[in-house]
Amino acid sequence: MDRISGLPDELLLRVLSLLPNAKDVVATMVLSKRWQFLWMMVPKLVYDDSYQNPEYGEFARFVDRSLFMREASGIDTLHFKLGQLCGNGDIQWWIRAARKFCVRELIIEIDSSTSVSPAILPRSLYTECRMLVTLKLNNAILVDVSAPTSFPSLKTLSLVSVKYPGDEFVKSFLSNCHVLENLVVEQCLDDNVSIFSVKVPSLKRLVLHTSEKRAIDYANGFVVEAPSLEYLDILDQTGGFCVIENGMPNIAEAYVNVYHNHAVEFLSSITSVKRLYLCLITSKDMYPVKCVFHRLVHITLCTCEIEWLNLLMSLLRGSPKLISLKLEQFHRHRAFSAPLPLWDEQSSVPECVLSSLETVEWVNYEGTEAEKELVEFFLRNGSCLKKFVISPKSVNPHEKYEMIKELTLSCRRSPTCQLAFG
Repeated sequence: MDRISGLPDELLLRVLSLLPNAKDVVATMVLSKRWQFLWMMVPKLVYDDSYQNPEYGEFARFVDRSLFMREASGIDTLHFKLGQLCGNGDIQWWIRAARKFCVRELIIEIDSSTSVSPAILPRSLYTECRMLVTLKLNNAILVDVSAPTSFPSLKTLSLVSVKYPGDEFVKSFLSNCHVLENLVVEQCLDDNVSIFSVKVPSLKRLVLHTSEKRAIDYANGFVVEAPSLEYLDILDQTGGFCVIENGMPNIAEAYVNVYHNHAVEFLSSITSVKRLYLCLITSKDMYPVKCVFHRLVHITLCTCEIEWLNLLMSLLRGSPKLISLKLEQFHRHRAFSAPLPLWDEQSSVPECVLSSLETVEWVNYEGTEAEKELVEFFLRNGSCLKKFVISPKSVNPHEKYEMIKELTLSCRRSPTCQLAFG
């Protein structure tokens, strides 16, 4: 312990910041005189009551006392993990403490597994936390305010299972975050929002997920205007919509898993993407006519939909610079009664297959006639194809062996391509 105590304050404070709970941090004060006041300068404090201590009053008093005793003003991160017994009055005082200590990152998590209802966050959140750079809320209720909200320094915002006063509040709240760069939204059931508007010119990363428990509603959805966006992750199985306004010329990576009937318009808005993960409700006639992904170099396509072959060929035709392709069935087939897709030999080979495609990976390969013909199509026409990796879905050793033997024979059609099995 003496050797550790001799380390510089900066290093010891970094070690204390890694402790999982503020109680553990404060407990170090009894180690020696060297440690007696060191805990008061720790830049990260995590107050964890999520284990449902029946003595909530004792936990609240500990938080109050430790914050009151602290002398150093700088706290980088203030993190609260609270259970169902947390009081709204306590949260209000702790938010005011965030202003006192110039907190840059505030995290409030309410245990959703045991909480009767989300915690109501006070109006002081909008007035006392203007110095925040990061704000993360989980299972909370935001209240309306008469004056426009403003977080002039906020760059990262996470809203998980949050309830709002309504559509207009969300629109105003986000539009007044003038330097926001990272936004994560996970919508919960009954969040009081029909159209979630994200109109933030500075935004670079956006995650939009909807809960599977939300009812199918084609009138609900997202409206996004983020011309600086570089990364998009959207997951929506509610059948709603996502409208992209004014395009996204800087987008580099997109994960799209939607149950939308208007995916054509959506795909037309992200043609600048470089890496694309795609899973659509149906792949038939879902590709926008004459749509070219002029920067796209990698595609991961989910094969859970029956018509995925049609979408694949459309993507290949519209991606002249494609280098790598991955096919994987992430979800079970949604149309159990529909027949398996049939391979339709193409009259013309897509440009990327002839001139740029280097690697193909196929996960959960089933070995149907259509799939075998698609493999042969790539091997026969892939002038630049260097590696084809196949991971059979079958776990039966005999079936797997026969599948590998058949594919190995097909690979002779492409002497420059290496066939590997996962």
